[in-house]
Amino acid sequence: MNFKDYYAVLGVAKNAQEKDIKSAYRKLARKWHPDANPNNQKEAEEKFKEISEAYEVLGDPDKRKKYDVLGPNWQQAAQQAEQQRRYRTNVDGQEFEFDLGGAGAPSGFSDFFDVFFSGIGRRQTGQGARFVRRGQDLETTIDLGLRDVYDGGTKAVSLQIEDVCPRCQGTGTVGGRLCPECHGTGRILVNKKFEVTIPKGIGNGQRIRLAEQGGAGQSGGPNGDLYLVVKLLDDPTYKRKGDDLYVDLPVSIYDLVLGGEVKVPTLNGQVAMTIPAGTQNNRLLRLGGRGMPKVKGKGAGDQYVRLIGQLPQNLSDKEEKLFKELAALRNGQA
Repeated sequence: MNFKDYYAVLGVAKNAQEKDIKSAYRKLARKWHPDANPNNQKEAEEKFKEISEAYEVLGDPDKRKKYDVLGPNWQQAAQQAEQQRRYRTNVDGQEFEFDLGGAGAPSGFSDFFDVFFSGIGRRQTGQGARFVRRGQDLETTIDLGLRDVYDGGTKAVSLQIEDVCPRCQGTGTVGGRLCPECHGTGRILVNKKFEVTIPKGIGNGQRIRLAEQGGAGQSGGPNGDLYLVVKLLDDPTYKRKGDDLYVDLPVSIYDLVLGGEVKVPTLNGQVAMTIPAGTQNNRLLRLGGRGMPKVKGKGAGDQYVRLIGQLPQNLSDKEEKLFKELAALRNGQA
């Protein structure tokens, strides 16, 4: 069993970003798709399978982490996997014999992939043994507004996710030919509806796990998980930094000079805030505990209010005279 350098297969650096890995995969998949290589289909199919295998690992954060950890110790890990690859267990009265590294697994991937990533097992049935496979973990984005993550709770969402092709079970072929449903990719886009529990205060880029809502298992294997990556939409009023919120509040120059009390909008309703006399324009005042709820632990962040002084418009003759007198008074004191 040879170590597979998936980074080299996709032509990306080991520190490549997720978007760069996806871009490289798509470019190579288009180049080596068997339909695009009618005069060299056998080589194209092998190359396409190798590219798909590499993306299966590097495109999944958990699998990529496991792959990176193996490093130069992959042979030792493979030996340990081989020693421990056979075991039996009983689930709901059914006997399972798992064989994570055994030969003959109809996965379509290399032995290296099967040992470390596929999770193949054999279920004992009255008709003999058949291979079972846990479904693939899937990932997609979910757009949420600031109010959604402030309140938390349950939200009904409709998402388009990439799932295993039900016709070819992810192999890309049916009866020795390219699957007409997925055109050899082994994946199709499907629309699904979910009830998603949104944790209060969850941040941009964090993930929500929906257990067993991912790719379908094969031959009775369990479904994979679905991970929703939060994409926080811009809010017209508030800016978020960590658990803190920032808001701009227009106030009169009289409030800045003389001080006063103003009403400040928060995500939990308006609150009164005192402006000290002699406050400078653009100063930040803090409202403790008025920010986002903390995902881990109790309490919440703070809200910072930036005071934006507003100059009076369309001055009356009397107002203009008073401002001139004030200016003269200030200049005289200087």
